[in-house]
Amino acid sequence: MYTIIDIETTGQSAKEGKITEIAIYRHNGVQVTDSFCSLVNPECHIPYFITKLTGIDNEMVADAPRFYQIAKRIVEMTAGTVFVAHNASFDYRFIQEEFKRLGYDYQRKTICTVKLSRKYLPGHNSYSLGKICSDLNIRIDGRHRAAGDALATVKLFEMILQKHIQGPDDSARQPSLF
Repeated sequence: MYTIIDIETTGQSAKEGKITEIAIYRHNGVQVTDSFCSLVNPECHIPYFITKLTGIDNEMVADAPRFYQIAKRIVEMTAGTVFVAHNASFDYRFIQEEFKRLGYDYQRKTICTVKLSRKYLPGHNSYSLGKICSDLNIRIDGRHRAAGDALATVKLFEMILQKHIQGPDDSARQPSLF
């Protein structure tokens, strides 16, 4: 089982930044089996340049749940799964930091679709989510929003899984994505 995750944040630093939106798609290796998406009140000011990028402003998150209010749902959805994200270390560090602030040690095995794309889908000029998805004709509805980017990552991950299953000679399943 996998959970494909994307977050939007108040900045680049997990130590100083906070999550403003999260999307999680639980995936059984064939299809999405569950999903969760929510704006998150970061309890701090969202910088103008972030609002310009994501469209998420202070007013939008004012009545959104705080991270602690959705933390249990995140733990339940990701329990027993591999955490998958495009540039996984970024999303994973932010989520770990949010849990650390709550006194919880959040640990999951991770898979990065940037790294997997380079391995299974070689030859692209860029492996940024926008560019790789454009190259592969994966439509992103809501770029720089958690649900849109996470769904695009789901489609990318499914392509990678297909390449992995086919293997280099189309004849045998490979033992592991890791």
